[in-house]
Amino acid sequence: MYICSCFGITEQQVRQHADDGRCTPRQIASACKAGTDCGSCVKRIQAVLGRGAMRTGPLPAAVSASSAAAVSPVSDVRAA
Repeated sequence: MYICSCFGITEQQVRQHADDGRCTPRQIASACKAGTDCGSCVKRIQAVLGRGAMRTGPLPAAVSASSAAAVSPVSDVRAA
């Protein structure tokens, strides 16, 4: 299933990047550009990473409120 239609990134690709150690939407964006164009996929990326609305139960203690906040399109990754 496609997560990012702008760049043709699948859920499996996002999971592979996460398995490789990329644990935030910004890190995923740096790896494959998902979330850097229209931004409509950012919430789906968060859900795949276990941080979005699809998550049930409390967040782990290591995840602060600021890091779990919704992320706007990851446009600042382009400048990095």
